[in-house]
Amino acid sequence: MDWAGWALFGLVATAVLTAALTSAQLAGLTRLDFPLVLGSLVTEDPDRARVVGFFMHLCAGQGFALGYAATFALLHRATWWIGALLGTIHVGIALTVLLPLLPGVHPRMASQRAGPASTAVLEPPGLFAVNYGIQTPAVVVVVHVLYGVVLGLLLQAD
Repeated sequence: MDWAGWALFGLVATAVLTAALTSAQLAGLTRLDFPLVLGSLVTEDPDRARVVGFFMHLCAGQGFALGYAATFALLHRATWWIGALLGTIHVGIALTVLLPLLPGVHPRMASQRAGPASTAVLEPPGLFAVNYGIQTPAVVVVVHVLYGVVLGLLLQAD
């Protein structure tokens, strides 16, 4: 396995994913602010949460990149289309398993069952994260497929 490639290209792919997701948010395509969601796990201040969440997202991206790199190593090849396929699997798990579980562990996120007395500051993602906008699932799919394509292309070059 290419450890140096994983270390460098995992950061590059995560930066691309984060930049694309932030651009989509700024363009009004989604209200999902994943650095805020992650960072608010550990701090109430939204500005600090975005900074902390950005670095949490980079670390998570490295973890996922390790899985991608290991898969490429097991297959003895890395291509853009295998990366895209892995990105599709990744986002499928994220939208159907990880995000729906988040309200159960996030101290500042309401659950679907939260009543009017809830003091949570973040709304729950909802099915496929549509509570953050109807286009959110499409945006999240695109940025995760892009993440896989970037890893496939960069690790292929090694």
